[in-house]
Amino acid sequence: MNFEMKKRALFLDRDGVLVNKDNKNSFEKLYFMSGVFNGLKSICDNTDYSLVMVSNQDGVNTPALPLDRFTSVQNRIVETFQGEGVSFDDILVDYSLKEDNCPGRKPGIGMMGEYQTSEWDLAKSIMVGDRLTDMEFARNLGCKGIWFSNEKCIPEGYEDTIILISSSWQDIATFLTDNKVKAHRKASIQRTTKETSFNLSIDLDGSGKGELKTNIGFFDHMIEQIIKHSHIDLNGTFSGDLEVDEHHSVEDLAITLGSLIKKALGDKRGINRYGSDMLIMDDVVARVAIDFSARAEFIYNVDFKREYIGTFPTEMIKHFFKSFSNAAECNLYLNVSEGNSHHMAEALFKAFARSIKVAVKRDPSSNALPSTKGVL
Repeated sequence: MNFEMKKRALFLDRDGVLVNKDNKNSFEKLYFMSGVFNGLKSICDNTDYSLVMVSNQDGVNTPALPLDRFTSVQNRIVETFQGEGVSFDDILVDYSLKEDNCPGRKPGIGMMGEYQTSEWDLAKSIMVGDRLTDMEFARNLGCKGIWFSNEKCIPEGYEDTIILISSSWQDIATFLTDNKVKAHRKASIQRTTKETSFNLSIDLDGSGKGELKTNIGFFDHMIEQIIKHSHIDLNGTFSGDLEVDEHHSVEDLAITLGSLIKKALGDKRGINRYGSDMLIMDDVVARVAIDFSARAEFIYNVDFKREYIGTFPTEMIKHFFKSFSNAAECNLYLNVSEGNSHHMAEALFKAFARSIKVAVKRDPSSNALPSTKGVL
């Protein structure tokens, strides 16, 4: 029996993704996006995606944009890519204006009939575009989207469509190829003592999702900040001897989180290693810096004027970060200006999470150890 594998496409917007969005189909204003040649060449060499340019070009063949001017610029773009070893398998251009409401104009999919046949696997195809309408196009077509953007969060309603947000062709190429550097770094720990019991897993290359409850109200709120702002996925179950107090739960969770990150980082090749963040929250400013150096050094310039935030002792905040530093074997510096105690604590946890996000991020172009010593 003959099973023919379906094809998958990499749909590519033109302006803002391949060339600058304000080129106005003018040779004088035209330039190519940074890294696009190397990025697409790597994708062509290492994947089976068919490259399909899908573009809206407002009002071609009108006095504002004569057909010959558009065609000459378009041909130059295509020929330049060909000269760099990148060829498009198909080029689809809609010439209508927005007010025409043409079904072929993105986010409409009227000109995509060929790709809606059994020959193509749209679920494994991807649209790369710089506008949210490109992501709407992907959603309408039934494929995934890479948002070529500097935005930090996936907009509501696009969680099942957008698989990557990046304005770096190097990052996109690494994400789409089979380079081992894109494998998710995961770790898990299970442990039961007379004081705490937990089964936790972490994914350093997640998207800031997960759920973990200790049943310590304010502390759980801080854990949510770590997950959300670090973009680390953290899931599992955790219980502690709260009939005694919160000390063992906070301490063990800090040790576990630090140990999980250390384990998931492995030999630390290719990571930034250093991360820092300054974050303002209403009346306070927090500064956090971290170095996954394999050495535990802890500097804590924080002075809470209250003994409790709700029912949570503020002394446990220092203990959490100190325990994390020891377990992760990292240098950790924390500073926050005086103000509302809740804001002080939350700003610290958010800046801490954002510093981790930077430090554990991998450089797609390097697998080098971030140390002149040759070991971390």
